[in-house]
Amino acid sequence: MAVLVTGGAGFIGSHLCDRLLADGHDVVCLDNFFTGSKENIRHLLPNPRFELVRHDIIRYVELEVSYVYNLACPASPVHYQHDAIRTVQANVLGVTNILELARRTGARILQASTSEVYGDPQVHPQTESYWGHVNPVGLRSCYDEGKRVAETLMMDYHRQHGVDTRIARIFNTYGPRMAPDDGRVVSTLIVQALRNELLTVFGKGSQTRSFCFVEDMVDGLISLMEIPNFHEPVNLGNPEECTIIELAEMIRSMVGTNTGIRFESLPVDDPIRRRPDITRAREVLGWEPYVRLEDGLRATIGYFEKVLRTSGAPAAEVLTPAAIEAAGKGSPQWLRARTTKSSVSNRIARSRRRDQLST
Repeated sequence: MAVLVTGGAGFIGSHLCDRLLADGHDVVCLDNFFTGSKENIRHLLPNPRFELVRHDIIRYVELEVSYVYNLACPASPVHYQHDAIRTVQANVLGVTNILELARRTGARILQASTSEVYGDPQVHPQTESYWGHVNPVGLRSCYDEGKRVAETLMMDYHRQHGVDTRIARIFNTYGPRMAPDDGRVVSTLIVQALRNELLTVFGKGSQTRSFCFVEDMVDGLISLMEIPNFHEPVNLGNPEECTIIELAEMIRSMVGTNTGIRFESLPVDDPIRRRPDITRAREVLGWEPYVRLEDGLRATIGYFEKVLRTSGAPAAEVLTPAAIEAAGKGSPQWLRARTTKSSVSNRIARSRRRDQLST
């Protein structure tokens, strides 16, 4: 089966390309390389079933495929605020273009949405029925509201044109191939710890996040794509919640550094609590994450040790409120490494569960 992965050279997208090829699909990776890296997919270039297309989804593209995974959008604040208008365009013009492609070819399409559609939630944990609490005119709005409009387009193309759509609301995901300077909390803390620098924690560190390892996330995306006749949003993430200060202490201990912690003021509109209710994913997809946070962090720390040893990457970019407001630097690409695939037994169990649900 021919599968298009937009944003396929990015963090999650490149792992998805790995998995799809391993499952026997022909894969077209489309990326404009704003945040994606050729190093993420370089190992795939010799594969005759892999094709790389440099393209921006803001412009229409003609391709013949059966499945479309749309992951084409900057996902970290330092990147999506670099060109806020372009971020909105990716989520409106870009998603419209990809939906038109799906409409023309009859392809099934999955939109990689985000937990940011919930904003700074007043309901906890967040279920798919919660409409969110989002600032429509803030610094994060280009991404938060852009993703909300993208979901609207997905549902309206399904209702109006019969496009076979899927919506995955992705919660915090981490793992190998994250960029060391992307401003995300896991990558920032790991790089700072490995460099024996002060760890940056915003507020008192009492805000919470729920971290899902990238292998589990890829399993969830494929499970959602393969389930028949389901078009409502589905939360994909780890329901185990931890505070940022707990995460910092865990990383400091695992790296083996005694470096201190530097507390900064909270960025504007930064969510205080974030945790997915994954009841729908469990019941409809037979999916839930398997990788423990400690195990995923160990793999990610090992990856960043290799990156810092071989690339001379700069210190992690810390997104203070002032830095966020002035976000506007390019995205240097640093060497990424491959990661292992999740256990075959877990994938077989999920596949059997999906088969049971579809009969």
